[in-house]
Amino acid sequence: MFNLNEFFQNVEIDINNAKKIEDLDQIRIKCLGKKGILTNYIKGLKILSFEEKRKNSVLVNKIKKSIFLKINRKYKTLEQIILNQRIQNESIDVSLPGRRIQNGFVHPITHTINDIKNFFFKIGFQSVNSLEIEDEYHNFDALNIPKNHPARDTHDTFWFDDNRLLRTQTSSVQIRVMKQRKPPIRLIFPGKVYRNDYDPTHTPMFHQIEGLIVEKNINFSNLKWIIYCFLNDLFNNTVSIKFRPSYFPFTTPSAEVDIISHSGKKLEILGCGMVHPVILSNMKIDSKRYAACAFGIGVERITMLRYGITDIRSLFENDIRFLKQFKQ
Repeated sequence: MFNLNEFFQNVEIDINNAKKIEDLDQIRIKCLGKKGILTNYIKGLKILSFEEKRKNSVLVNKIKKSIFLKINRKYKTLEQIILNQRIQNESIDVSLPGRRIQNGFVHPITHTINDIKNFFFKIGFQSVNSLEIEDEYHNFDALNIPKNHPARDTHDTFWFDDNRLLRTQTSSVQIRVMKQRKPPIRLIFPGKVYRNDYDPTHTPMFHQIEGLIVEKNINFSNLKWIIYCFLNDLFNNTVSIKFRPSYFPFTTPSAEVDIISHSGKKLEILGCGMVHPVILSNMKIDSKRYAACAFGIGVERITMLRYGITDIRSLFENDIRFLKQFKQ
C-alpha cells in the first residue's frame, strides 16, 4: 500500500540533494505533474469510502503544498549559488585602468567647408541647402545648357529616368532661389554633387559651394574683389591668383581662377562670372535693373591644395590614420 508520509520523506531527500535546477524540474514533474505520482494517487481515491477519501485528500493537498514550497526554496538557493559563481568568475578589477575609446576627428573636407562658410558669413552671405535629386529643367534647361551638351550624357551624369537625375552642380539651387526670392540676394549653396567619373583627381560624389549675388549695380569688379579676398583669407595670403577668360552657358562674361604655386604650376580652383541676362529674365528678374554674379568652388580641390593631399580618394577611405593628421 502507498505510504504518503514515506513518499514525502523520500521527495524531501531528493530536493535537498538536488545540485541543478534541471534536477528540481524533474522532481516537480515526477511528483506534481499531470501524470505525476500524486495526481495518479488522487485519481485512485474514488474507490475509497467518503471518510477515507476526505482524509486522504486533505493529506495529499498538504503534501503537495509542502513539496511545492520546498522546491521553490531550493530554486532560490540554487539561483543564488549560480549568481555567486558568475560574480566570482566574471569579476572585474576596478583598480585596472579603463579602456579608452578613441575620439573621432573632424574631416578635412568639413574643416574646409566651415572655413569657407565663415568667410562668406562675415561679408553678409547666408547659406542655403536644397535637393540632391533634381529634374532636367533645374539642372540643365534653366541654366542655359543646350540639349546636345555632353554633360547631359549618361557617361557624365547619373540619371534615374528621362527627367530625374543626381544633380551635377549646385547651380540648380540658384534657379530655385531666384524663382522664390526677390532681390537683393546674397547666398552660398554648399552641398554634394554627382558625376560619373573616378580617378586620382575625381570621385563620383564631391562637394561644391556656389555663391550668388543679385543686386543693383553689381559688376565683375565686385566679383573679382570677393574672389581675391576669399582666396587670400583661405590660404593666409600665401598664393598668387590669376583670372583667365572662360565659357559657361549660364554666365557671361566668365572666368576661371587659377592658384599659382611657388614652382609656377597653375591649378584651377573655381569658376565665376556674371549671370546671363536670359537666366535672370526667365526667373522674372528685371535684367536691366538688376545684375547678378555667381561663382562655384570645388571643395575637394581646395582641401587637397590646403593640406598637400595628392590623391582625392584618400578623402573617402575612412582611414583613421589619415584623419588623425587633421586634428584641431
